[in-house]
Amino acid sequence: MNEQQPWPWPAGSATGVGSMPGDDIAEAQRVVFGELPDLPHLAELPDRGPGADIIGRTSAFLVDLPVELYVGTWRIAARPGRDLRRAADFLDRDLDQLTEQGDGFTGVVKVQAAGPYTLAANVDLPVGGRLLRDPGAVRDLITSLTEGLRTHVDDVRRRLPGATVLLQVDEPALPTVLAGHVPTESGFSAYRAVETNTAADALRALVSGVGAPVTFHCCAADVPISLFVSAGASALSLDLSLVGSLDPLGEAIDAGVGLLAGVAPTSGARAPGHKDLVDRVRGVWNQLGFSADLLRRQVVVTPTCGLAGASATYAKDVLAACRDAGRRLVEE
Repeated sequence: MNEQQPWPWPAGSATGVGSMPGDDIAEAQRVVFGELPDLPHLAELPDRGPGADIIGRTSAFLVDLPVELYVGTWRIAARPGRDLRRAADFLDRDLDQLTEQGDGFTGVVKVQAAGPYTLAANVDLPVGGRLLRDPGAVRDLITSLTEGLRTHVDDVRRRLPGATVLLQVDEPALPTVLAGHVPTESGFSAYRAVETNTAADALRALVSGVGAPVTFHCCAADVPISLFVSAGASALSLDLSLVGSLDPLGEAIDAGVGLLAGVAPTSGARAPGHKDLVDRVRGVWNQLGFSADLLRRQVVVTPTCGLAGASATYAKDVLAACRDAGRRLVEE
């Protein structure tokens, strides 16, 4: 990065959020590299089942903190078992395809993982109850995840030595965690809210420890934009239709934070045209009042969230529409 181009991606880029439909990683990764040549991402295929889902997949990164499936829920385990081996195997296959199809790639590649608070709200302690109920366990989780993601980033750099790695940390559960709305097992109460400063400090430690620029993704309502900026986000990945007040977003952009602008629907009978996506991006950008030149460089066009629920045809077409929208932003 430099003063002329402080964001790692080229102007007019587009990318996906993470998940793709189906269970064929070779085909999914071919589509990603084919439709998103400026900012491809490591495809995730949750249709393959446990271990390929966002929680199981990220558990494969944890260091000295094994997990297992118990009655359909991930929980901390005494030792690594078959569930964790399956998650690690899925990840290895996916990385092998990234290596094969990204051979010689010298641009920016994005990889994704669940954030610590989304994990803490979805993984159980051995004795029952979410990790979220034990602040000490959450601190251990953050340390473990940070170390594992740093190793993951280093691995991707070795596989694609000419590429720049961008790490996306998915925190869809963070608004619920901050609001104190994560239900306990009984459903009659909720876990105590995590203080904003506590979460910001934890995420800041993760950002400083992973050794790569970090974009935070959250496609829920009440996205804690200011918290992510305080934690050191290089970029934010948001569903623009869910952003209520534009003031925090404007402050983030003014501070130099990149925007992965989620504007393309994740499913449908037919993918939107790229002109529609351009209009949606520009509509928000014009409300914010920033220059068109900054839009071309600071914004990446994306779907609103993952594409696991889409058809294969729709997923390919919507990524192509995002790509063409990004290029149109540069040309006009």
